[in-house]
Amino acid sequence: MTDLLAAASAAALVFAATNVDDIVVLTVLFVAARGAGRPRPWHIVAGQYLGIGALVGAAVVVAAGLLVVPDPWTGLLGLLPIGLGVRALLARAADDGPPAVVGSLLGVAGVTIANGADNIAVYVPVFRSLDPATGLVWLLVFAVLVAVWCAAAALLGGHPRVVRLVGRAGHWLVPAVFIAIGAAILVASGVLPRLADLAT
Repeated sequence: MTDLLAAASAAALVFAATNVDDIVVLTVLFVAARGAGRPRPWHIVAGQYLGIGALVGAAVVVAAGLLVVPDPWTGLLGLLPIGLGVRALLARAADDGPPAVVGSLLGVAGVTIANGADNIAVYVPVFRSLDPATGLVWLLVFAVLVAVWCAAAALLGGHPRVVRLVGRAGHWLVPAVFIAIGAAILVASGVLPRLADLAT
């Protein structure tokens, strides 16, 4: 029982540490869902599960030695949220509130994967060291915490102050958040110096 609690606690700590930024993304998506009707709340939840599932699945495959992740090239996934943010800025109407930066389940999953690609570097050594039973505990904790993350973001996205803020500045704030997330992914991954080396 002690080992089970220790495994669950460790899984919760790792999940929280690697997915803090997802609260911001999810909150923005829930606010956009309230204002623009897209993505639908179930798209957000299912997309988050799909994205986190893809990241964890990739980490398990890499941990098993079946795939090599070309680090830091995964940082190029940062171009996805940047592209979505720029597209939303260019397409916004003058009377819009929060624009629908992402409008579908797959769009949410794509943003989740792009935002969490660096998580694989943390998950791989962890899953490599776990026995199957403990790994299952980790997967169950991750599944529960995705629901907790979505619930927290939905509450934040329905808070009157957040709704008012995004209502006033959503036409540029929501796309700016996505552009900033994409830029942070590109910078933190170390892919920009690699691209500069290729250009010289």
